[in-house]
Amino acid sequence: MRKIFLLLLVLVGNAQLFAQKDYQPTKENLENRTEFQDAKFGMFIHWGLYSMLGNGEWIMNDRNINWEEYAKLASGFYPSKFDAAAWVSIAKAAGMKYICFTTRHHDGFSMFKTKYTDYNIVEATPFQKDIVKALAEECQKQGIKLHLYYSHLDWRRADYYPLGRTGLGTGRTEHGKWSDYQNFMNNQLTELLTNYGSIGAIWFDGWWDKDQDPNWNWHLDEQYALIHKLQPGCLIGNNHHSTPFPGEDFQMFERDIPGQNTAGLSGQAISKLPLETCETMNNNWGYNITDKNYKSTKEFIHYLVKAAGNNANLLINVGPQPNGEIPAMAIQRLKEVGEWMKVYGETIYGTRGGFIPVHDWGVTTHKGNKLFVHILNLKDNALFVPVTSKIKKAVLFKNQTPVKFKQDKTGALLYLPEVPADVDYVIELTI
Repeated sequence: MRKIFLLLLVLVGNAQLFAQKDYQPTKENLENRTEFQDAKFGMFIHWGLYSMLGNGEWIMNDRNINWEEYAKLASGFYPSKFDAAAWVSIAKAAGMKYICFTTRHHDGFSMFKTKYTDYNIVEATPFQKDIVKALAEECQKQGIKLHLYYSHLDWRRADYYPLGRTGLGTGRTEHGKWSDYQNFMNNQLTELLTNYGSIGAIWFDGWWDKDQDPNWNWHLDEQYALIHKLQPGCLIGNNHHSTPFPGEDFQMFERDIPGQNTAGLSGQAISKLPLETCETMNNNWGYNITDKNYKSTKEFIHYLVKAAGNNANLLINVGPQPNGEIPAMAIQRLKEVGEWMKVYGETIYGTRGGFIPVHDWGVTTHKGNKLFVHILNLKDNALFVPVTSKIKKAVLFKNQTPVKFKQDKTGALLYLPEVPADVDYVIELTI
């Protein structure tokens, strides 16, 4: 056990050593961090060739599909019902402020026009349209920020060598140069940050595929410096399941609220950077034709509220069908969350969490002199909150009905007009 622990220390130490040392964020970057924290709610979109097989984005690895056979999917990929305006409108109606799109996932297929590989949606498919361009233009039109997911690992390319822990059964027998793969990624990142306007963030994934080798160099220092040079305001996040490395601008937690680790992927310490938690609507990121296990609207709202109460954004995923449509159940859930946000968005947007520790009954968010008490689980009509600042007024947020309270030096006892039955029963305190 001790050897494993020491190895982990070496891994993290080496990874940070090779990140952007002495990084100083620009004024624009710091402003964008605040804007990101204020946004609170975003849409993750996992979409690529894998949607055609209807079994999630990891099917190439899970089924050990030969890369040459997998590539044949491209010739039949024609998402005739893809509509960037519809996608962005769905996100906006849900109350989301940004979209994060998978430009290239682990299968190596680029969903944008690139001159560094013909394995892309414009050249390899009959569709011949640049998805990232369409989304960038529509996000700009509708006032939604665009973030771009980019995979560090690749199950197809020969120069992703030596191989990592995944993609071992995809039939790669030739071995290229790691430096060529590094150049390829940086060239594509340059395209993404040059050809599509202002990008809110680059969302990396896949570093963990080679984290077992303490001598491995991802050259994150060069990559992070390149991104911050091309767009100083662009935020960098890396889903490496470790505490942030130098040069990163926000910290993400996969399938968990910060501080929790129910999925086994988010045991890292919480940094002082802006935080984001990402979660699926059902059980898969990419489209799965048999997965109808969608979370309820109540579960989504509670997840959003708990994320905000833990000072984090929520990035909820949709996996579009191969024809380009977002599944109807996902649209329905997002519409219902959007209706709730029309009423309660003020208690989420622009707020910060952590003013009062998280409790079983719920969480709090705060903004200015307003403290919002989000009651999610209470079987009584009274609640004690450890607020030591003087409370000037207490009201039920939804209709501004006064709420009686009694306060002393330890906190305040709120006398609720009823036993909370709402999905989120919000009390607004002016302090």
